[in-house]
Amino acid sequence: MSATPAEPSTGTPTPRAPEKRWPMAVAVLAGIALQVGTPKEGRFTYWWIFPILELVALAAVLIRDPGRIDRRTRAARRTTLVLIALMTIGTLWGLSVLMLDILDPNFSTVSATALLGRGAALWVTNVLVFSLWFWELDRGGAAERAAGSGILPSFGFPEDAMPELVAKGWMPRYPDYLYLSYTNATAFSPTDTLPVRTWAKMIMMIESSISLVTAILVIARAINELA
Repeated sequence: MSATPAEPSTGTPTPRAPEKRWPMAVAVLAGIALQVGTPKEGRFTYWWIFPILELVALAAVLIRDPGRIDRRTRAARRTTLVLIALMTIGTLWGLSVLMLDILDPNFSTVSATALLGRGAALWVTNVLVFSLWFWELDRGGAAERAAGSGILPSFGFPEDAMPELVAKGWMPRYPDYLYLSYTNATAFSPTDTLPVRTWAKMIMMIESSISLVTAILVIARAINELA
């Protein structure tokens, strides 16, 4: 029984259905909600600046490319990068303040409950922020992936290795990158999706390091406060 010959490649990009915008927007709103809802005790001054700037940036992203992500323009991508950068700065700033609170031996005004609440919120926000970086940087971003531009992938998803198990023309979408970020933050290493570019390896290492340090310090300080 002879194998069916493969179809010849035409070299023409294969467009795919553009990704919907709402999963990414929900992730951003969840990150903003965590910034607003985290315990106020011990937070940095003017913490509200970042949620406001992020809402403005998200509005700009939605105005430029609402509905489905199919605009392959520099302006649209720069707006998205600015939004993710704002979320990154806000998260790192919050983490820095939290670490100073935990490591300061003379610091005693922040309760264990507040420390756990702030730490948990920042841990989840860290997962969301890195999922957005993975999503935006891999294969040139969502619009380039939908257009089938042929940019080489930075992550090897299991669906790429087993195309017979997924629909024809499968491509990763935001939930896939959210899962990648979550498993990297909890396992402190790749699970089913492997980084195949140096930048992807470095950024995954940074995320897992932040997750590990945050978890260790917050739990240790909270146990000390409760003891």
